[in-house]
Amino acid sequence: MMSHPAGLPIGPKWIETGTEPVTFPYDGSVVAEAPVGTKELARLAIDEAVAVKAEVAALPSRIRRDILTSAGRALAAHREEFEQLLVAETGKPLVDCKVEVARTLVTLQAAAEEVARLHGETVPLDLLPSGDGLVGFWTRRPIGVVVGIAGFNYPLLLAAHKIAPSIAAGCPVVCKPAPATPLATLWLAHLLREAPVEAGAPEAIVQVVTGDAEVGSTLVTDPRVGAVSFTGSAAVGHQIARDAAPRKTLLELGSNAALVVAADADLAAAADAVLRGGFYASGQACISVQRVIVVDSVAEEFTTLLKTRMKEVVVGDPRDPATRVSALIDGRSTARVLQWVENAVSAGARVIAGGGSESGVIMPTVLADVPDGAPCWDEEVFGPVVCIRTVSTVEDAFAVVNNSRYGLHASVFTRSLETAFRALDVLEVGGVVVNEVPGFRSDTMPYGGVKDSGVGREGPRFAVEELTVTRMAVIRP
Repeated sequence: MMSHPAGLPIGPKWIETGTEPVTFPYDGSVVAEAPVGTKELARLAIDEAVAVKAEVAALPSRIRRDILTSAGRALAAHREEFEQLLVAETGKPLVDCKVEVARTLVTLQAAAEEVARLHGETVPLDLLPSGDGLVGFWTRRPIGVVVGIAGFNYPLLLAAHKIAPSIAAGCPVVCKPAPATPLATLWLAHLLREAPVEAGAPEAIVQVVTGDAEVGSTLVTDPRVGAVSFTGSAAVGHQIARDAAPRKTLLELGSNAALVVAADADLAAAADAVLRGGFYASGQACISVQRVIVVDSVAEEFTTLLKTRMKEVVVGDPRDPATRVSALIDGRSTARVLQWVENAVSAGARVIAGGGSESGVIMPTVLADVPDGAPCWDEEVFGPVVCIRTVSTVEDAFAVVNNSRYGLHASVFTRSLETAFRALDVLEVGGVVVNEVPGFRSDTMPYGGVKDSGVGREGPRFAVEELTVTRMAVIRP
């Protein structure tokens, strides 16, 4: 399936190193042997990136655009193979892997288009007498070497969101995929390295180093790095920000996304949103529905609707197109989620659906009355678990949404424009979604959070801005 050289793409070559098996989370079978990087290889990758930094920054716009469009065409030609590979290494249902590949193609194309939009503006320097006769303008310049670290849940898409804007901005990039899911990232890197060669650009514009936390630390603490872009847990992201300082960090971290059901909501649509938004990718998405906050006048009807439809969430082999929930990435994650559910029940929560596991797969679970302090409510579950709480008014619901250290996306189901715009005003999140799942994300929109959910924005236009710096020109003719 994977038609790329063995080893890790570092500098102009692929360097062979030790390997470890990548296993299929559903049954534990070996998918492939993947190369494992070391801190020495991480340092070498930074060396190689620094060596080509000036050359990459000087690449004409048409070349940077052509690299991204060529790689997009190559990926599209292998679309089904990428989908199957993602199922194999992540264990995500096929339906979610198809979406991931489609979104990756959009991301590559959008990044290619942003190359033509990198520009500056003139500045009226003569607002002060000292500026009389001066010409002022600013341009955007590449920030330098970029380190991109991606999570395991969407390895291809997250790698694309690190790599494609870096190329568009004129920055060489070193990408580190999660240890459990390196395969799709390696193949994507191969496609992106073939395109520069055809265009006369250095292969080291894109490099990949796999490995553990020591490898990651080596990358983010190197003083020659211009920016670090990380997607993963809040705890790791906060540590990266400390380790990388004073270099720029872009952090896309966790959340416990909320969905508010107002008294005037379309309850059938809201229940459908919980089914679609709470269990996709087996719940392993940072903006999947986790906290459902319902105004009490409609809570009983809503809960009944949801409970009745839970049987529609098909559990099974992720290779089956009908499957919506399958095994989590590994046994440790499964054990943690089940323990959190048990803790919530011990603290007084009621099980509306699910609550256990079968053959190592967590059943789609709905809990009611989960109290503050329980990890299922306070933290990011990252599994197929949804928690329902009732409140008296929609204002109370908004207060509950905000009573969290996270703030990535939240959604509100209502027929009222007043309620919708009130949500936009008061919810402390990076994105407010009205009458749709909080997990809605267009890859061209600004995406990111507030509070412990991170800093900076993704989406090619916004990521390119993050990965460039303004350079001011002041000229006396």
